[in-house]
Amino acid sequence: MSQALLLVELAGEAALLLWGLHMVQSGVQRAFGMRLRHVLGVALGSRVRAVAAGLFATAALQSSTATALMVGSFAAGAGVALAPALAAMLGANIGTALIVFALSFEVSALAPALVLAGVIAFRRSSGSRGKDVGRVFIGVGLMLISLHLLSASMAPVEASPTLRALIGVFADMPLPNLVVAGLLAWAAHSSVAAMLFIASLAASGLLGAEACIAMVLGANIGSAVNPLLGALGEAGPERARLRVALGNIANRLVGAVLVLGAMPLLLPLVESQAGALFAAQAHLAFNLGTAILAWPLLGLLARGMERLVPDRPPAEDPAAARYLDPDVLETPPVALANAAREVLRIADTVEAMLAASTAAFQEGDRERPKVAKRLDDQVDRLHRQVQGYLARIPQETLGEDDARRLAEIRAFAVSLEHAGDVLERDLLGLAQKWARRGLPLPADIAAEITGLHLRLQAQLRLAVAVFIREDAEAARRLVREKEALREAERLALHRMAEAADRSAAEGGAAAGLLLDAVRDLRRIGAHFAMVAHPLLERRGELLPSRLATEPNLAESLAGG
Repeated sequence: MSQALLLVELAGEAALLLWGLHMVQSGVQRAFGMRLRHVLGVALGSRVRAVAAGLFATAALQSSTATALMVGSFAAGAGVALAPALAAMLGANIGTALIVFALSFEVSALAPALVLAGVIAFRRSSGSRGKDVGRVFIGVGLMLISLHLLSASMAPVEASPTLRALIGVFADMPLPNLVVAGLLAWAAHSSVAAMLFIASLAASGLLGAEACIAMVLGANIGSAVNPLLGALGEAGPERARLRVALGNIANRLVGAVLVLGAMPLLLPLVESQAGALFAAQAHLAFNLGTAILAWPLLGLLARGMERLVPDRPPAEDPAAARYLDPDVLETPPVALANAAREVLRIADTVEAMLAASTAAFQEGDRERPKVAKRLDDQVDRLHRQVQGYLARIPQETLGEDDARRLAEIRAFAVSLEHAGDVLERDLLGLAQKWARRGLPLPADIAAEITGLHLRLQAQLRLAVAVFIREDAEAARRLVREKEALREAERLALHRMAEAADRSAAEGGAAAGLLLDAVRDLRRIGAHFAMVAHPLLERRGELLPSRLATEPNLAESLAGG
């Protein structure tokens, strides 16, 4: 019974360690996830900055797996070269090693103070960011408490002759130790948790130098497996995320093979070493060594991964989602970036519908509305998939910035879907009605409708710029364009009145068509302009009914 109770104690203490790590990760992601993603994205422009950013992001998130997901999403966006992405993973690996090294010292006395500070921050903070920072402090405190409890629980295990004999059988067999540690890191989804558990075993005297080094190698390999498994199902033409994961695990495998090959030379130097600090030092030395060896070969490694994992051809079904990866739903910044990329596909499809509409009015082509109908079906299907994906992101993991971004993505997707409906149902319906007359549109009417279509395409591109970059100037231009369409409607109404006065039947019909088309185009433009409103409202530049002429005019008017 005592052995059973001991196993329960060890399992509970390991679970406490994992829960503390989860609290740190979720707290950091909710409080600073979008900022971390921004810093990482900017830094991936060069290899040196990428290493530093990967280290920084991993130190904050306490997980190289979470960093790997972020780096992979950037690489899959086609805006980041593979070599800097691989460099960021070198930094991420060093970051986890530094975390383990710091926690290997006797710092458990800080645990009560950290938990107390976290509880006070959580209870006293009025904003969600303060509460999330409190979660981080509580999580670190729980990790330190769990490590202290694990060390205490290992004391009777150390004195067990049976267990010592069992461990002694595998003491000089590196491969079984490597496999066990690899499975542990894979199951925990964290090399930090696995290494802290290995450090506890080493501190209790159960692991010799050779077994400790082998388990360090296994933990490094095992933690690189999860990003690889998640990337294996990557859909779409890009497979950069898979290349990043493969390059990272290849780097660790090569390093492990080199260390195992050099083990006869290493053991005489370290055979007297033991304890948690030695495990942390071995972990840090391994990751620093692999980073130094891999650094000059990153370009060659990147080219090799690109040849090994070529881009897939585009999916046959254009309405099939390409970027909505369910494996990253627990990492909101990555999941939101994936959803945003899918919304950009919706925007591209709506732009194609605008082009079809332009041709339908210019040429009277009855096939164009059918093309637009198929495109609208694609928009509807992609919209449903995006909304379903966003609904699956756990709300409790969202910080203020993430929750705001989720709302913006959802709103822009809805606006695009409504714009597509107006295009297909109303605007192209007008083109079909005129085509059935068998007469071409008057040249001036056709030119005006074409010009308005082109303005609307430019408006859609402005909306995308606001959506991607939060470009304030693009947002202002978007709202001004919305007002310009109102003026175009007024002029069309005036033209129709003039045609009625002249009693010109065909001219009146064409003018009426122009007025209806302008009204539909204005409705579409209003849907595009919706993406600008939240940004301008935050900046105080949007009045209830018009664009403010000066920044913060809304506040000055409200103040009297």
